[in-house]
Amino acid sequence: MTFGTTSPAHLPDARKVPPGLHFVATPIGAARDITLRALDVLAGADVLVAEDTRTLRHLMEIHGIALQGRPLIAFHEHNWDAVRSRLLRALEEGKSVAYASEAGTPLVADPGYQLSRLAIAAGVPVLAAPGASAVLCALMVSGLPTDRFLFAGFPPVTEKARAAFLADLAGMQATVVLYESPKRVERLIAAAMETHGEGRNAVLCRELTKRFEEVVRGTLAEIAAQIAGRTLKGEIVLLLDRAPLAATSTATLEDALEAALQTMTLKDAAGEVAKAFGVPRRAVYQIGLSRGREA
Repeated sequence: MTFGTTSPAHLPDARKVPPGLHFVATPIGAARDITLRALDVLAGADVLVAEDTRTLRHLMEIHGIALQGRPLIAFHEHNWDAVRSRLLRALEEGKSVAYASEAGTPLVADPGYQLSRLAIAAGVPVLAAPGASAVLCALMVSGLPTDRFLFAGFPPVTEKARAAFLADLAGMQATVVLYESPKRVERLIAAAMETHGEGRNAVLCRELTKRFEEVVRGTLAEIAAQIAGRTLKGEIVLLLDRAPLAATSTATLEDALEAALQTMTLKDAAGEVAKAFGVPRRAVYQIGLSRGREA
């Protein structure tokens, strides 16, 4: 990857903010984690929108960005009907509208989805000033596989719904990333031990990038023991390791593949058998090739 000094085609001058909707990622803890481009957008946008206007105003003050009489509009899941027409009018008038989440990347566990749909329907550009994300930060420090991951958001609060939610994720061949309140995280881990097993590897991240950042690694049972009786505070991300592959014998796979090949091509048969036994499709495909089968 090469890095240059030229701006993207839609942003010929980094200090000018073109018309459209601009999603601005904000720090998840350390104020200095904001990007230079994000500061440019916040300094130059015609209209500022925030999930929490107090948080954005404080961030701008830290970095010396004056509001200068520009509108600063609160947008959250409870006031969409009240602000929708105002924001749409600004976009249709060709103004630049910058939306900042309370912390992290907009639209990730954030109400910005409706705003995005509004701008797209109006036919105006939707742009992103990328930056901090608790999901990616947690993946980086976790030590768990990152080639495939699923951000599953906040689990349901009720016990029954949470159990069903976790059961659907138990066989996932990807690292699962969850957000949770510190008041409920012990219950979440207890439920995960029921659906994923006490030995499933996991990582609990707390207060990422902040002064009291903490990362707890181990099995679900080990993490539960380490946080038992503690009063946790701050934002929490829980990562669950991918499900272990089923220990299936080659002979069993060969028999299943032979049966599937009666009505399918090798490619399709390998996919069906792999899905049924929870093993990589390539491994089943190689078994077929070794037996002289052709795709």
